[in-house]
Amino acid sequence: MRSGTVHRVTGETNVKVRLDLDGSGSCQASTGVPFLDHMLHQISSHGLLDLEIQAVGDTHIDDHHTNEDVGIAVGQALAQALGDRRGIHRFGHFVAPLDEALVQVALDCSGRPHLSYSLEIPSQKIGTYDTELVKEFFVAVVNNSGMTLHIRQLDGVNSHHIVEACFKAFSRALRMATEIDPRRSGAIPSSKGVLEQAGAN
Repeated sequence: MRSGTVHRVTGETNVKVRLDLDGSGSCQASTGVPFLDHMLHQISSHGLLDLEIQAVGDTHIDDHHTNEDVGIAVGQALAQALGDRRGIHRFGHFVAPLDEALVQVALDCSGRPHLSYSLEIPSQKIGTYDTELVKEFFVAVVNNSGMTLHIRQLDGVNSHHIVEACFKAFSRALRMATEIDPRRSGAIPSSKGVLEQAGAN
């Protein structure tokens, strides 16, 4: 089982995440942030990940801490599930359309965290969700999973469409990168013979 389980408790949030890379797209997400739940369902459904996420946070202040800590826990669970990244394709890319919006994602499960992010989201909020939190979610995932992630907006004017296309493209790119390569025979997907592991000293 390529799975990861994280329970993160701070003075601001209590987050539980279980992630199974070889799932069927089942998702149970209850974070107290409805739009974030909607996006987590996109990751699960289109990435064919099974996700169980429960979070309680100080959303009476705002959604920032919960959004970030869910991203941290998802990144850590992903790193657990990948382990030494043996046998995976490692690289993934996808361009997702959603009506007028078009977003490109390319990623490398390299063990080296880096985010290049160029979404231009017209509105400050989608419902009650601050759209600046989209970047913060991906920063948290990248830094805690050891992923190189590039997000490019190619088109789009509707904020909801832009963000949802981003999450769909991310999920499909992640699925491509983390699936087992039948030609790799369990080898590390690097000419160096080793990949950095997130959280390793």
